[in-house]
Amino acid sequence: MHEPILQIVGLSAHYGDFQALYDIDMTVAEGEVLAIIGANGAGKTTLMWSIAGLMRNGADQVRYRGEAIGGLRADQVAERGIALVPEGRQLFPSLSVEENLIIGGQVGRDGPWSLRRVFELFPILQERRKQASTSLSGGQQQMVAIGRALMANPDLILFDEISLGLAPVIIRDIYQALPGIVGGGMSAIIVEQDITKALSVSSRIYCLQEGRVSLEGASDTVSREEISRAYFGIE
Repeated sequence: MHEPILQIVGLSAHYGDFQALYDIDMTVAEGEVLAIIGANGAGKTTLMWSIAGLMRNGADQVRYRGEAIGGLRADQVAERGIALVPEGRQLFPSLSVEENLIIGGQVGRDGPWSLRRVFELFPILQERRKQASTSLSGGQQQMVAIGRALMANPDLILFDEISLGLAPVIIRDIYQALPGIVGGGMSAIIVEQDITKALSVSSRIYCLQEGRVSLEGASDTVSREEISRAYFGIE
């Protein structure tokens, strides 16, 4: 059996005296799409930040391709092949669409993703490549954020709240683009409020509840009753 691309072992995370995660264990296989669900405040974003190096942890609590990376900076994590699409997009407001995308490529990793391929995935971005990124609609800004992450040519991409605040038609377009993103063998973790969407695109699902894993299972076999109990902490 192949070693997972990502292993999280006993991960705990704090904001000062507040503990946000408690002893999280999780794995992501090569080429797997994993979904993470949970209510607001469950610890989903903290988990994404911990993987991406935005929160420093014990080195062995996060292992990527067998290497302990829990104590690395975000730029060091990105250089190893992990890219984050952050909640709220976090684009550079003074830069154009194209300039935001180019920044994603500064990691310098070789791979299939380029400006041309991002524009093929999201044609509207080519039309608006010279516009200020913040002049776009929320959905188009999310496309820029995804494209920027892809320009880093990651092997593991993290989508934090991929559809939060977007219109249904834009959510549909982004999910229709997902097979073209992960179809080449890229692994992905998707944090998603829409449980139906999360189940439809993932092979496994984790539910977080107050900083702990309350459910883990195969997306095609876990029941809605199990999800409801895990999501709301119902015994």
